[in-house]
Amino acid sequence: MTLLLRGATDETVADDVQGVVVPTLSLLAAVVVAYLAATLLSVLVRRVARTSAVAADLSRRSRRPMRAVLLVVAVWIALRLSTDPSDWTRTVEHVLLIALIITVAWLVGSLAFVLEDAALQRYRIDVADNRHARRVRTQVQVLRRITVAILVLCAIAAILLTFPSARTLGASLLASAGLISIVAGLAAQSSLANVFAGLQLAFTDAIRVDDVVVVSDQWGRIEEITLTYVVVHVWDDRRLILPSTYFTTTPFENWTRRAADLLGTVELDVDWEVPVEAMRAELARLLQDTDLWDRRVGILQVTDAVGGLVRVRALASAVDAPTLFDLRCYVREGLVGWLQREAPQSLPKTRWEGTAPAPASGRRAARPETAPTPSLPVPGGWSADDTQTIQTGGQDSRLFTGSIDALERSRHFSGPGQDVIDEREQAAGDTEGRQP
Repeated sequence: MTLLLRGATDETVADDVQGVVVPTLSLLAAVVVAYLAATLLSVLVRRVARTSAVAADLSRRSRRPMRAVLLVVAVWIALRLSTDPSDWTRTVEHVLLIALIITVAWLVGSLAFVLEDAALQRYRIDVADNRHARRVRTQVQVLRRITVAILVLCAIAAILLTFPSARTLGASLLASAGLISIVAGLAAQSSLANVFAGLQLAFTDAIRVDDVVVVSDQWGRIEEITLTYVVVHVWDDRRLILPSTYFTTTPFENWTRRAADLLGTVELDVDWEVPVEAMRAELARLLQDTDLWDRRVGILQVTDAVGGLVRVRALASAVDAPTLFDLRCYVREGLVGWLQREAPQSLPKTRWEGTAPAPASGRRAARPETAPTPSLPVPGGWSADDTQTIQTGGQDSRLFTGSIDALERSRHFSGPGQDVIDEREQAAGDTEGRQP
């Protein structure tokens, strides 16, 4: 009898040892197999990556999530093969299922990032004409954030559905989805408005990454566009964080909407004795001596002459906003230095002048000579000076007249032609005639 009990005890101990040793060895073997499989896949991808940039990015981004997925799968298979179903095995398998959902979402996200990186590498923004590339980059960045949000939500939903109580809760939520959607929409109205505004900005091409804008009297560059906010990198390295709805509800300036080249002004208040022609010649010399000017527009005009001062405006063009800023500073410094050196009489002055004494009674004041009336050019006609200016392309102070380029520029601001105006008037008359 004692021998039988001893034999039964030995068998029980052996079974317990076997129930611990076999699963442990199986799990260790599974870990080793998963590591070897991940290493083999990594070696194969590296060989392909020597000739493909996409494969290299795939190897870099998916190495860790692929190892995690293979490890979870190998451990799950080893646990199924080496153990009998029990309470603890079901608990461990549930944990492994949650881990598998998380790692698969991680792997899918890394593969989506590989595709997005390939699109970003194809459209570079470090070139001169990068308007289309900046548009694609903006859309890719928004799509990347949408992808991450969808993957996270799907992973959380899949994890919750592994719990029986969560399934029951999900069924009840679906039954009352109408009421919940109304309540959620009212509670998250501003957040949803920002989300839809972010999508609108990304796909309507209103602004793009690297666009130069002026918002809230701040000049800067669009650095980042998310689903809820936009980051503006201001010229002094500050960042403005603005909600996406700002750009859909508030007017703002986009300096690179169609092209990057711009016109800039430099205004100076000087005395009435300023030699305008000499100052115009100095502006031409300054522009010719710098590589900041793109040689499109460079003129000097007197835009105001009231209040004891003369306002002079220098207008110059540059290839982009940063270059224009430097060009304006350069022109301003050059003109100020020229006024100090060559025309000190043109510096602003404040004058006080008394009135002349009244003439004695009985004596008539001398009648001033009548100044000759200047002749005005006939509208639509050309004078000899105008023709000479156009042919020579010399230094001209006019922006919309006086040269072929100026006339071509003026057509963009002249409004609709007479035929269009006549058609509008005729359409308005027909509309009034049809009204009872």
